[in-house]
Amino acid sequence: MSARISPSVLSADLGRLREQVEQAVAGGAEWIHVDVMDGHFVPNISMGAPIIRSLRKATRLPLEAHLMISHPDFFVDEFAQAGTDSFLVHWEGNNDLSRTVQHIKALGKRVGVAINPATSAAVLEEIMQELDQALIMTVNPGFGHQHFLHATLPKIGRARQMIDRTKPGCDLEVDGGIDVTTAALAVAAGANVLVAGSAIFNDSEGVTTGMERLRAAARL
Repeated sequence: MSARISPSVLSADLGRLREQVEQAVAGGAEWIHVDVMDGHFVPNISMGAPIIRSLRKATRLPLEAHLMISHPDFFVDEFAQAGTDSFLVHWEGNNDLSRTVQHIKALGKRVGVAINPATSAAVLEEIMQELDQALIMTVNPGFGHQHFLHATLPKIGRARQMIDRTKPGCDLEVDGGIDVTTAALAVAAGANVLVAGSAIFNDSEGVTTGMERLRAAARL
């Protein structure tokens, strides 16, 4: 089993965004992950729709927006128009998750639900049939450069069992602290998509090498 790698541009040098995305593609990236934070849902502020528009000009790869924001319904249309292909919205703090998911699906976009480390995988069961992907956070969201929480590994396994039972073909993604060591652990637990930032964009030998190392680590 192997996993696809989704480079998170939260760790990229924004002054060299096109160049670094191209380097990630050369290393085997199949899509690009964009972390969107509003300073309310998580204690940090990051990228908005303008970054999506810039990335859309820089690559043909699918763009995935991870909306770590309050009231995602207010922003989905703007991000879709900017060029987002896939959305990840959080179970936590969403007043009507089903409405958000249906809104995204009505735009013809892929949709996934993310859950934080302290949230049970069981919350995904009722909405699993509507999803293209599920995301298990392996750090508490809001910042890059965090250490992988090994206590999340059993939850990845439970989510994999749920997907195989109820929605085969749904991607199981993990995000947080992914490097050449933890990548193998996450794949062994059942993940088939790995989000990684620092391990790729801060690799001492360059972005392409960072991608290649992670891809090798993600093969079992």
